[in-house]
Amino acid sequence: TFILGYAFQKGYLPVSGDALEESIRLNGVSIDLNLRAFLWGRRSAHNRDAVMALIEPKTGKVTDDRPFVERRIDDLTAYQNAAYAKRYADLVTKVEAAEKISLPGSTALTDAVAKGAYKLMAYKDEYEVARLYTDGRFEKALSQQFQDGGKLSFHLAPPLLAEKDDHGHLIKKTYGPWIMTAFRLLANLKGLRGSAFDVFGYSEERKIERQLIEDYTATVNTLLDALTPDNLGLASEIAALPQSIRGFGHIKAENLKQAKTRETELMTAFRDGSGIGQQAAE
Repeated sequence: TFILGYAFQKGYLPVSGDALEESIRLNGVSIDLNLRAFLWGRRSAHNRDAVMALIEPKTGKVTDDRPFVERRIDDLTAYQNAAYAKRYADLVTKVEAAEKISLPGSTALTDAVAKGAYKLMAYKDEYEVARLYTDGRFEKALSQQFQDGGKLSFHLAPPLLAEKDDHGHLIKKTYGPWIMTAFRLLANLKGLRGSAFDVFGYSEERKIERQLIEDYTATVNTLLDALTPDNLGLASEIAALPQSIRGFGHIKAENLKQAKTRETELMTAFRDGSGIGQQAAE
């Protein structure tokens, strides 16, 4: 709706403003919110700098200039606990030491593992979704955007509760603002993650996510055992594969399948040395 207002003010739409506003009202979906968005779109087209001057000071965004790994250690401590974060830090430190020996000055493999391991270890399960919604940042953003806090609704597909369509894909269901209370309770139970009392951990999706961490650690150790200056580039590409596993549900499953296929190809090349010359040239 913001873009609609912008396009109208720029003269790209051959209709009147009154007609567009009436269409928004007739649509009946978040009328006040969409009317405000339409108005701010028009204002942005008229004087973008003035609009941005009003918005930017209110974002409250703070730049964190600490090293990537240091920030991820803090993130994983909040995600689970200090022991979980230490597991991540120890793996990255091990890779960094091996890379310095293999090719002094290079950080390609260390960077790939730092990002890949974090990606897998910080998987978005029920506890993490609940924590992110209730750690204060979401509610702060709401209060900055909407004076009355807005009316909340959540579209979720919890693996243990959601129904599936004819293709076996989870179907999202709408939950009202009461879900925030459930989120607060769930966020406090993150210590159960991976334990015998983790009811969510018995789902196939959660089992796969935990196994991916174990498999990745084993793969990294295999790479380190045979690491040389010639195959370091190939090792870095393998270590970066978790970055391609995006999305949720069946979308994530498909991306995982493709990543595993690629991993098999690259690990074969790594073990027998084929393609290393080409990798170095690239």
